Amino acid sequence: MSENWLKNPQSLFDVRGKVAVVTGASGAFGSLAAKVLAGAGAKLVLAAGNKAALEETAEACRALGAEVRTIAKRPNTEADCESIIAAAVEAWNQLDILVVGSGLNDPCPITEMELERFESVMDGNVTSTWLLCKAFGKEVIPRNTGGKVVLVSSARGKLGHPAGYTAYCASKAATDGLTRALGCEWGKYGITVNAIAPTVFRSPLTAWMFEDTEKAKTVRDGFLARVPLGRLGEPEDLAGPLLFLCSRASAFHTGHTVYADGGYTAG
Repeated sequence: MSENWLKNPQSLFDVRGKVAVVTGASGAFGSLAAKVLAGAGAKLVLAAGNKAALEETAEACRALGAEVRTIAKRPNTEADCESIIAAAVEAWNQLDILVVGSGLNDPCPITEMELERFESVMDGNVTSTWLLCKAFGKEVIPRNTGGKVVLVSSARGKLGHPAGYTAYCASKAATDGLTRALGCEWGKYGITVNAIAPTVFRSPLTAWMFEDTEKAKTVRDGFLARVPLGRLGEPEDLAGPLLFLCSRASAFHTGHTVYADGGYTAG
């Protein structure tokens, strides 16, 4: 790399013209990731099972100036994952970035949790991610163009939780392991694989924790006692790390889990 970037260091974060696939685009993180990449100039294939919510995200991205294709599929099967990846190639004959924003949680004490519920969480958070990465690699590796993969982990991949999180914590620990293994496996192809691990950040699902109610204050105060920066996360706290991991600014970073948690996992 020449030193021309010193004249404009921000160019390291440039993703204009890159083609990105974002799954879970109707959810809190997937929708945010899609909008961040749209605003940064990427072309997008957005995938989600909820067609109405998917189109809402797509319209928001188009309003930001992005070219967008949608595919109303969840990454539940190998065929569906291949279809999601193929949508980018069919649209632009190009594929640079994969952001896996799909996943789920289903809290339940282990003694009350049926095997099917445990397997559903593992399938949604681990198997589907593995299948998407496989489909991405099969398309991108032969092109010899390199690429960027960003998975979504959680602080719960590192820390336990007493509220019936055996499936979720196990699935996110597996996501971290997949990140490390693929980072090693795909380094020779110029493909970086990293994960973002948030803690609580503002979204429709967590909006109640930001409210000025007795319940919210009690839960919030208990949680913030463990957060060195003393606040809950905002969407922009995830936007910066995402853009870093999707751009050449992170060209020498792979196999890492980046904790966007205000220091929660540091102590």
